[in-house]
Amino acid sequence: MTADCLIGLVSDTHGLTRPGLREALAGVSMILHAGDVGGARVLQVLREIAPVQAVYGNVDDPDDPSLTASLDLTLCGRTIHVSHGHELGSPTPERLLRAYASDIIVFGHTHRAVVERSGSRLVINPGAAGPRRFNLVPSVALLRLDGGEPQVSICALTE
Repeated sequence: MTADCLIGLVSDTHGLTRPGLREALAGVSMILHAGDVGGARVLQVLREIAPVQAVYGNVDDPDDPSLTASLDLTLCGRTIHVSHGHELGSPTPERLLRAYASDIIVFGHTHRAVVERSGSRLVINPGAAGPRRFNLVPSVALLRLDGGEPQVSICALTE
């Protein structure tokens, strides 16, 4: 696998960059943030790790020029859709698979880490990297695209 096929997935930082973020995302070629960023400082810290593309969530300013409603990318031969998920109300893997045709769908909003396969497609929520809520462990994800089946690792973040 080439290094450019290791992608960091982050969501729901809500303005907080945890101490373990840099270590968890070390070596990624790009970071995709699935919304509820919580300010420019978060993106600045992430850009110190790797290039970042980010969408806005329901708590972000949709007029922020550094954020977009959604991303549709082709990376390492796979189509990837990134959105926060709030545009579907209560996002579930099934709803996301119906709404978007990409090979890989990345979302946030629920704060709960999810990795669900449906045939050759994959739905990922990296969990919330920001303030602890809902008694869930803060996390990010690593997406490996090496020409075979995409692999995802959920990485718990240190408090």
